Amino acid sequence: MTQYEGITRRGMLGLVGAAAATVQLDSGAAGAQAASGEVTVRMTVNGSATSLTVDPRVTLLDALRERLQLTGTKKGCDRGQCGACTVHVDGRRVVSCLTLLATLDGASVTTIEGLADGDRLHPLQQAFIEHDGFQCGFCTPGQIMSAAAVIAEGGARTDAEIREQMSGNICRCSAYPGILAAIRQARTEMR
Repeated sequence: MTQYEGITRRGMLGLVGAAAATVQLDSGAAGAQAASGEVTVRMTVNGSATSLTVDPRVTLLDALRERLQLTGTKKGCDRGQCGACTVHVDGRRVVSCLTLLATLDGASVTTIEGLADGDRLHPLQQAFIEHDGFQCGFCTPGQIMSAAAVIAEGGARTDAEIREQMSGNICRCSAYPGILAAIRQARTEMR
């Protein structure tokens, strides 16, 4: 048995965080280090500048939900396997449960709350409603955020391509036909 067998994800994050706290962090790369071992991360979230001082082990998901009260991003598996926590960082989709906040100094983050334009829904949000692209709704924010990135990346040309590009987002209710129809509708409106 190796020394790392049986270690959990949280245990590994604890080891990595403890190591990171002992290393002098470059303020240009990962925020300024506070005296307590915490790091200060400056970023833009949904168009608003924000600064958070956190333990280096804090994930983007936990910071969004617990520190910024942006609870639209869901904590599903907490292992990067279900896609419920998908957000955009600098225009690219990421699973926020596996993204350490300390790595995002200077980044721009968009969550499901930042997708709409005031009271006007984003075309994907509207299409999900029109095509019943959700049942319980738990996976819906991650589905929509992934779909927005897939369309922006030009990866939604065919149904097969949509299915492949969206395969990292799991819907336990199996609302996939509605999700596919919503993406088909929104891709024409977004392009």
